[in-house]
Amino acid sequence: MSQSARLADYRTALTTPGMRGPVIASLLARLPIAMVGLSMLLYVKLETGSFAAAGLVSAASLIGVAVGSIVQGRLMDRFGPTRPLLGAVTLFVVFVTLAVIAVETRAPLGLLVPVAFAVGFNEPMVGSASRALWAHMVPAGSVRLAGYAYEAISMEVFFILGPGLAGLLVTAPWAGTGVVIGAGSMVVGALWFALNPTVRAVQPDKTARSLLGALASPGMRTVALAALGFGVTIGFIEVAVPAAAEEAGHFGLGGLLLSLWSVSSVLFGVLYAMKPFPKAMHLRLPVLLGGFALLSLLLAVPTTLIGLGLALLVVGTLITPQATTHSAAIEQVAPAGTATEAFGWVVTAVTVGLAVGQFLSGQLVEASGTGAAFLAAAAAGLAIAALVWAFRGTVAAGVPARQDEMDLASR
Repeated sequence: MSQSARLADYRTALTTPGMRGPVIASLLARLPIAMVGLSMLLYVKLETGSFAAAGLVSAASLIGVAVGSIVQGRLMDRFGPTRPLLGAVTLFVVFVTLAVIAVETRAPLGLLVPVAFAVGFNEPMVGSASRALWAHMVPAGSVRLAGYAYEAISMEVFFILGPGLAGLLVTAPWAGTGVVIGAGSMVVGALWFALNPTVRAVQPDKTARSLLGALASPGMRTVALAALGFGVTIGFIEVAVPAAAEEAGHFGLGGLLLSLWSVSSVLFGVLYAMKPFPKAMHLRLPVLLGGFALLSLLLAVPTTLIGLGLALLVVGTLITPQATTHSAAIEQVAPAGTATEAFGWVVTAVTVGLAVGQFLSGQLVEASGTGAAFLAAAAAGLAIAALVWAFRGTVAAGVPARQDEMDLASR
């Protein structure tokens, strides 16, 4: 099966009858996906004066997202997306409110950390539901792959734009503005998506599943490992860049600097989806992660914020290609009936990686400076890329039943 998508395939996918409403709603719900966590990190930093404390709270939120994405994904596979999303939205509103109150009242970390975890756990996983919807609405083939590529590209745009918005909003008269605006956008978009007739019509998949769910597939575990390495590398950078901006006396520019790599990420990502390299999925995963880690070394070189911004533009070229590859690989390795959960595992792996990277980066920044954090980002990415390379055969094998379906679709 061709693992590429033409521009015409994108147009066909996005004009599929019944998809306009879910596509727009999912955009609104996912816009703040990287904004809420980083806004919380910057909010706590300004209130406590400690990057280490802020990194711990942000890591707790990300770990919550990691666990919640699996739970919500499995529930959506079994009951359809509407009811799980409505339940998540309700709890999300409650815990965001509690988190803001905790920060404003200078609550101890022992209280703020579990509340932050609950915020992440209940973030409505519209991204997982939206990706799985394409399998219900579009037959297997290049148009469905274009839908998956669109999901990955739009998700990465928001992962990159989110920090820029967070950086701008943290300079507002009230530092918690970004948290509230991001949460509000997520709630409105998730409700719109969950209540859309196309989404409500999705029936649960009755296919028998292993207790391990999507992770019953060795190839799926390898894809999750690649996503983990991707998240770890970005996590280191997302803390080190604002720290570098603060060292230069421009704390509010940290988020804006991070948003710079969205330009090269999106442009190169669209081109890459049309002509991916390497062509074989099992080679593509480790090569892209290893290349991204190597490019991250450039971030340790500049001594000015302008130089750091230029380096981020170069590093950003391999962000969206990795996300597109993770999404496309699910089609090859995920067991039947686990589409939403499988994407949830990718989200989980990325967010666990972000949490680990952010936590360790916070410690390194305070102990040794931003240069050490950038070097650690590259080292961690390369180490995990080596593991993905070692397990690449599991992705090549795929899932036999799914592989047969893909072969038929390509004829």
